[in-house]
Amino acid sequence: MKRFWLVKQEPSAYSWTNFVADGKTSWTGVRNYTARNNLRAMSKGDEVLFYHSVTDKAVIGTAEVSRTAYVDPTATEGDWSAVDLKPKKALAHPVTLDAIKKNPLLKKIALLRLSRLSVQPLSPTEFREIVRMGR
Repeated sequence: MKRFWLVKQEPSAYSWTNFVADGKTSWTGVRNYTARNNLRAMSKGDEVLFYHSVTDKAVIGTAEVSRTAYVDPTATEGDWSAVDLKPKKALAHPVTLDAIKKNPLLKKIALLRLSRLSVQPLSPTEFREIVRMGR
């Protein structure tokens, strides 16, 4: 069964524009156990929202898991994982954190409860609502 996710990245470190230009990326560098476990729960074909954190604070586009969890090659110690993602489509209108906060369908979204978590699960309804808001 397909699952849905949100990944966060500071645009100054790796933006949606970088992601699209690269055509794919290894989602490495996650050093939080809950986020790592979320990476490990991802399946090929799962859908992902790409969120610019810190400055823009908005969902920018959609992506897809293209390779399931493997050992993070950037980890020098510990048991860390990475996945590969490929971009699908930019949203016509970025969906801001403020807009998400105002939408009653999104009141339980992890982004509002666990704001520092870099890899978060979404319900199918949450995913579809954010995509709808970005049209």
